[in-house]
Amino acid sequence: MNARFIRHVGSLLAVGVLAGCAAPGSGDVAANPQKADSLSTSSARSTAPLAFDSHLSALPADKPNQAQSLSSAEPITTGPDAGSFEQKGKASWYGRMFHGRKTASGEKFNMNAMTAAHRTLPLASWVRVTNESNHKTVVVKINDRGPYVRGRVIDLSYAAAAVLGMRGAGTQKVKIEGLTQQEARAAREEQAQALADDSVN
Repeated sequence: MNARFIRHVGSLLAVGVLAGCAAPGSGDVAANPQKADSLSTSSARSTAPLAFDSHLSALPADKPNQAQSLSSAEPITTGPDAGSFEQKGKASWYGRMFHGRKTASGEKFNMNAMTAAHRTLPLASWVRVTNESNHKTVVVKINDRGPYVRGRVIDLSYAAAAVLGMRGAGTQKVKIEGLTQQEARAAREEQAQALADDSVN
């Protein structure tokens, strides 16, 4: 019994000695106090910066005059610029027979909208058309291709032809002036106001 107890205690002591040799003891730090300083948390932070620091440093600096730069910015415009275009020729119009059909731009033709067809002007560009016999004008968006009848330069919607006073005649000699997007916006607003005033009167 005593012999077994002694062997058991001896085994426990041997395991304890081996475990003590393998584990890092406080004696290592005590023997080299400089290593203790190098393991501090402040040192670890200085040598390994957080990952988002690099992203923050890449952000642009605040601009104190940002409000001023926005106020002087150019207005946003969309669509092609036809400002340098001019043409004279005969205009015609189309209406009920084509109402609801798809145009070259993909839009459905609306005979009551201020639109027109032209063979070469960019789709979604705007032009001012003047009836040379009575000097009435209308601003229309080019959303279709045509006319395909020889001797005609533009095909107007029924509504645009009505503004020019050419529904009865069917065709009329006109002047076409291309507009920039800014000019078109201003002209459309002026035209809408004029049409509203006419409807009241």
